[in-house]
Amino acid sequence: MSSLIPRYRPLHRPGWLLAGLLAGFVAANASASQSQPLERGWQLRMLPGSRAARDHPPFERWQAATVPGSVQADLVAHGQLPDPDWRDNEAKLQWVGLADWQYRLRFAVDPALRRERHLALVFDGLDTLADVTLDGRPVLHADNMFRRWRVPLDGLAGADEHTLTVTFHSPIAQWQPWLAQQPYALPGEFDSAFGDEPPGRQVTNYVRKAAYQFGWDWGPRLVTQGIWQDVRLEAWSGWRLDDFHVAQTHVDADRAQLRAGFAIQSDTAGPARLVVHWRAPDGREGTTARDVRLVAGAQQFDVPVAIARPQRWWPAGYGAPNLYRVSADVMVDGRVVAQAQRTVGLRSIELQRTPDRWGHSFAFVVNGAPVFAKGANLVPFDALPSRTTTARMRRLLDDARSVHMNMLRVWGGGTYLPDAFYAIADRRGLMIWQDFMFGGAIPPPDAAFRANVKQEAIEQVTRLRDHPSIVLWSGNNEVQTSWESWGDRQDFRKRIGPAESARIEQGMHALFDDTLREVATQLDPEVPYWPGSPESEGDAPANSPDSGDAHVWDVWGGSAPVEDYLKTTPRFQSEFGLQSLPVMATIRRFAAPQDLAIDSPVMRAHQKFDHGNGNQRLLLYVRRGYGEPKDFAAFAYLSQVMQADGIELAVDHLRSARPRSMGALYWQLNDVWPGASWSSIDVHGRWKALQFRARQFYAPVRVVPLRRDGRTSVFLVSDRATPLAAQLRTRVIGMDGTVVSDTTRAVTLPPLASVHVDNLADAALLRGADPHRTLAVFELIADGRTISRHLLYFDRAAALTLPAPDIRATLRRNANGLALDLVATRFARAVWIDFGDRDATLSDNGIDLLPGEHAVLQVRSQDDIDTLRRAMHIRSLVDAVAATPGTPP
Repeated sequence: MSSLIPRYRPLHRPGWLLAGLLAGFVAANASASQSQPLERGWQLRMLPGSRAARDHPPFERWQAATVPGSVQADLVAHGQLPDPDWRDNEAKLQWVGLADWQYRLRFAVDPALRRERHLALVFDGLDTLADVTLDGRPVLHADNMFRRWRVPLDGLAGADEHTLTVTFHSPIAQWQPWLAQQPYALPGEFDSAFGDEPPGRQVTNYVRKAAYQFGWDWGPRLVTQGIWQDVRLEAWSGWRLDDFHVAQTHVDADRAQLRAGFAIQSDTAGPARLVVHWRAPDGREGTTARDVRLVAGAQQFDVPVAIARPQRWWPAGYGAPNLYRVSADVMVDGRVVAQAQRTVGLRSIELQRTPDRWGHSFAFVVNGAPVFAKGANLVPFDALPSRTTTARMRRLLDDARSVHMNMLRVWGGGTYLPDAFYAIADRRGLMIWQDFMFGGAIPPPDAAFRANVKQEAIEQVTRLRDHPSIVLWSGNNEVQTSWESWGDRQDFRKRIGPAESARIEQGMHALFDDTLREVATQLDPEVPYWPGSPESEGDAPANSPDSGDAHVWDVWGGSAPVEDYLKTTPRFQSEFGLQSLPVMATIRRFAAPQDLAIDSPVMRAHQKFDHGNGNQRLLLYVRRGYGEPKDFAAFAYLSQVMQADGIELAVDHLRSARPRSMGALYWQLNDVWPGASWSSIDVHGRWKALQFRARQFYAPVRVVPLRRDGRTSVFLVSDRATPLAAQLRTRVIGMDGTVVSDTTRAVTLPPLASVHVDNLADAALLRGADPHRTLAVFELIADGRTISRHLLYFDRAAALTLPAPDIRATLRRNANGLALDLVATRFARAVWIDFGDRDATLSDNGIDLLPGEHAVLQVRSQDDIDTLRRAMHIRSLVDAVAATPGTPP
């Protein structure tokens, strides 16, 4: 059988290049080498003479380009392509990803760089199949979006101006002819909705490029091309510090044993002194030095460093995310010839997987403390990566931290994120589960493919390993479990036969169990490696509830009711989710008034689940739990209430099961474009009801009543490291304010635990009250303050007799800006406040108001108070549901 990856033409290197092209890594903060950015003055055009150019002749002319960026982002910015987010414009951009494009830069080398002995051209990222020429001579062929490309230019001719050209080839147009000649195509993920690839024959498996860009069930198909990361010239003479790494050999409360690693390039042999200096958060400092003898060429040295009583880095909620500044100097003849610095957090990380009465544990233990992971999965920030800014990343991570999240999973179908993302996570105490970039498609078993991925992994692990936030390297997302259990994979295996199936399976094991494990454990041994997600121990099948981590998709994917979340208790639930629509202000950003219907063409275009049929799945869940929506806006609102209620139930169940379960990461935190999805924050940064609700169900201390089969089990959950004395108040009240019962008792919450304190029958709680007009209120009170409240209903919302709440709202000024006072005469469930198309941020939303309860919400907006008063709209659950079933909105 022929190779399962296409072969490329050989690269012809000009004689003035050093032999070989290096894909080396340079420390982010290393100095002594000089750098010249090559980011301004680029031009872009469609490759002349190509078939696409004949169809789009105006694009053969050079025009200004933004670097870093992409072809699509530039053409949208120039007004030559429509906004891909608006209505059905996605289809109008597909031709761009099928064409070949060229970038050009004319530049002069800075005289300071010319004086250095070594000169290199460095691309931090090329997307993806690219041929690079310098002054018309080929210097590089790139084939991996996730690699850094370094081209030595020693001996470059001293011309006043040089021309750098980068030609990008469409991965679809380049590889589909090859794929059509193969006996089979490896199973991928989502077929194109635009006919540019035959069903079931996708190139995504074979190209090292962000998989989501070929389309996913929450995002568009925008197959980008371009210089998507920084590009520069680098020059040096004498000595160069290629990398500086602070390995943490052992860290505990008494002592941190570190190993500072220096990767040095030297032109000459001779003595040198390596100096490591550190500064603690409290201002303590220390210096360690080692004398070494350099040889000409590349070499590695380690300098042991000991720090007494280290201020350790802790995840959010467990302590301060302390960070040390560590610097490295290479000294020759008493002067510093190269230096670098790192910001590191000192901590120990263990992925605890030990046999117990439920199977095998799966728990993150940080500095000896078992941590219940609370968070979400992170997808790429945008369909066009160049639109991702540091401010946008910071806002999202702050939003995660503000609702008590302590872990995010960087999902394997996107990209490795910029250094700034991980630096922000370090400072916020957010743990990062880092997938390698495999998103479900079955990879080729070829050794050449693995070699390309190995170099990618070396560069990415080396780049990121000093970030204390990274607590796990994971080989893939759903590759192995899909091979084992998905129907299309099982059919594929039957078609190709056992011998070929075994070859592909062996290739997966070689990639995920050997190659990536070897890279991660050799370069970052302090951080655990996990072959994939979901994964289990030993020979157990992936997605086992008794071992490893699990993706739970019977709810939503299998249309099971949300109550089925209570039927399984995985050791770590790393994916589960329910869809919702965004708020109406976001919907109106992509849809015209005539589009506001569940199955309009535009709403289907922005609903990627099940070929656009996902809104019917949404309607199924809304009707099942809440009744018939009154109109489209009510449907959008109810979808969010349903999502928040369902994920709350799942998380409460998992937290109540601690230590059997030690993690809940819902799918998904964010969006790449506006539309229906599983996110809790939409692409414009607007919170859905789920994000507000997460502040409650991820709170450090939580009262959890779980009702099953007419009985309610009450759990008290604490992530605190010390015991907590509190009072548990249990009230049963009518929705009109009638008090059925009100009891309070003293309780103690043990540290880092869940304790079962009650098992109550409905009859004992209700005492004859109508279950459809009554609710139970569970509250934890400490130091005279309610620290957790949980409302319990005795039937699904659609069966309750909700009263008209009579909500009174007053928007006023206070010392903090604007405040919104809310009072409900009768019970109001899921009260949602919006201000139409006026942007306003509320301190809380989607709240429940007990009869007579007064709530005060803070409001932040650029608009004045009168504008907000006119725009304000308030709804609750009773307002959104039709009195009798009708036609779908």
